[in-house]
Amino acid sequence: MIQESEASEPEATRRDADVTESSRANRGWWDRNADEYQVEHGTFLGDDRFVWGPEGLDEVEAELLGPPEELKGRDVLEIGAGAAQCSRWLTAQGARPVALDISHRQLQHALRIGASFPLVCADAGALPFADGSFDLACSAYGALPFVADPRQVLREVRRVLRPGGRLVFSVTHPIRWAFPDEPGPEGLSVSASYFDRTPYVEQDEEGRAVYVEHHRTLGDRVRDVVASGLRLVDLVEPEWPAWNTSEWGGWSPLRGNLIPGTAIFVCERD
Repeated sequence: MIQESEASEPEATRRDADVTESSRANRGWWDRNADEYQVEHGTFLGDDRFVWGPEGLDEVEAELLGPPEELKGRDVLEIGAGAAQCSRWLTAQGARPVALDISHRQLQHALRIGASFPLVCADAGALPFADGSFDLACSAYGALPFVADPRQVLREVRRVLRPGGRLVFSVTHPIRWAFPDEPGPEGLSVSASYFDRTPYVEQDEEGRAVYVEHHRTLGDRVRDVVASGLRLVDLVEPEWPAWNTSEWGGWSPLRGNLIPGTAIFVCERD
């Protein structure tokens, strides 16, 4: 899980959180924490790199969206774009990206760095685009970990994809939910049931959610993809590379060499 600390510490708990509460909480959280997030992780992410997760797997090497030379002229939707680093990389390949994020403040960082492509502030569960608008869609830890109804998001992505279009998205590897979110040895012992889907919620003194993250098992994610009318082409579990000595929340070389930290789903619309 990738939550950051706030000035006044909220209460961390596990409880239900519906679509509306999750969306409201996470929009507010990312608006409040976007500055800190970009300061802490901006160097790792770069301004115009396409990184799939804390392991550092780069689209230049992975080619999960296809060979870079085939991206030219493609219409691409980036969901949960943050400061739009991935869209900037896509632009350099000749693609025509649109960067979407629920957080206005995150998109302001995209403007700060520079954006020659459209920026759209919207919820991933209600995409403001016509049917068949895009050839490709991608999401690097964007939206899917935070929504209460991932099938709604995936159905919306399928709707805006053209036939034969591809969606690639990365999320926290579901196995991580069984372990404490710690980078050191304390994060290597199972502390909870992998099968407990109760959301992780941070709430204020009045019990209002200020951050929500939803757990889906690996099987849940596969069923979500299939039920949304998409076809699963590949499931990538990046290994921790020797060059990466950094820690990012609960991700670290220690844990990354033993258990997967990221799951990347490669899907297509038939």
